Amino acid sequence: MVSGRLVELDTLRHTPAGVSVLKFRLQHDSSQPEAGGERKVSCEIAAVAFEREARLLAAAKLGSNLKVTGFLAARSRASRALVLHAAQIEFEQGA
Repeated sequence: MVSGRLVELDTLRHTPAGVSVLKFRLQHDSSQPEAGGERKVSCEIAAVAFEREARLLAAAKLGSNLKVTGFLAARSRASRALVLHAAQIEFEQGA
């Protein structure tokens, strides 16, 4: 699970098979324990959602706070860059 602020949202599209897909980016900021201390973490995460989660996210506003559960996978066979595949998206309260 990763939490973050929605900073980029592409247009909802469909694959040739009719599957809804939506690419988005999260800004994640947190403090994590490491080697007996605290490490500040700040990164932007590329992500993609399919079907129900894609349709849910299509109505979201930039700046919304999300919790995303899913898995990491390579962007494509040609690119080994990681993309978070969102299996479940929750909008955090107050977002």
